Amino acid sequence: MRLTSPNEIKTLMERHGLRFSKGLGQNFLIEPSVPRRIAEAGCEGGGEGLAVLEVGPGVGCLTSELAQRAERVLAVELDRGLLPVLAETLAGCPNAEVVQGDALKTDLAALLREKCPGMRYRVCANLPYNVTTPLLAKFIDAGIFEQITVMIQREVALRLTAAPGTPDYGAFSLYLNWHCEAERLFDVPPECFMPRPKVTSSVVRLRLRAEKPCPVRDEALMFRCVKAAFAQRRKTLRNALGSGLGEYGPLAPAALERAGIDPGARGETLSAADFARLADALGDILTETLQKH
Repeated sequence: MRLTSPNEIKTLMERHGLRFSKGLGQNFLIEPSVPRRIAEAGCEGGGEGLAVLEVGPGVGCLTSELAQRAERVLAVELDRGLLPVLAETLAGCPNAEVVQGDALKTDLAALLREKCPGMRYRVCANLPYNVTTPLLAKFIDAGIFEQITVMIQREVALRLTAAPGTPDYGAFSLYLNWHCEAERLFDVPPECFMPRPKVTSSVVRLRLRAEKPCPVRDEALMFRCVKAAFAQRRKTLRNALGSGLGEYGPLAPAALERAGIDPGARGETLSAADFARLADALGDILTETLQKH
């Protein structure tokens, strides 16, 4: 069975009484080289001892490619209607298992440790566009994945890999860079899918960092500064931090000065190291203020 054949996909769906769900972001690949290239990138250097998590397997074209390259594949599918389809298409892949559920609501670390104990864990998936950002954050926060390879909307991929001072750079760019080394591997045009989406996709590979890019004493405070700085992008740091840091806002000008950061600059010009320096300066001023009282 050719799982990237438009005719065979249509026949499968019709036989099981299914329709493509726009709400679930179902766009199935119909270009055979794409799932192969994604699986090769996701499983590079893997093999024995590697367990791969896939979210939204669709009819299983990427799943079957992953099953040829990893020891175990665990696919989480939200659409119950696709379960009998996947049981049929993955019948020849004994090392692949499909679990019905919402990946956003599932304890992924617990699930993988239960199903694939003692293995190395990676993510490799064609993510639904409407839940890309929360899923990526969930994968990173799970704390068990050594690598995440995903196909996502090109616009989002550009934001993930953006450098400070560029139009695509934002809070999530910085969050990703703090936790991962990101690279955009290749683009996938709309004609590679059925139904055809209105946008181009990109495959991105994120390698989780063993160490953060720079030291910071209070990571939570640093990301509070990041959130405040980007919440109102057009405002200067002086004004954005002043209004976005709540009770710490009045301390922002002194913290910026101590960190050697221009208060008239905007958040999009700051690197992770700049925000770490700002958070440390703000923490020092907080401590000094408390000691005075």
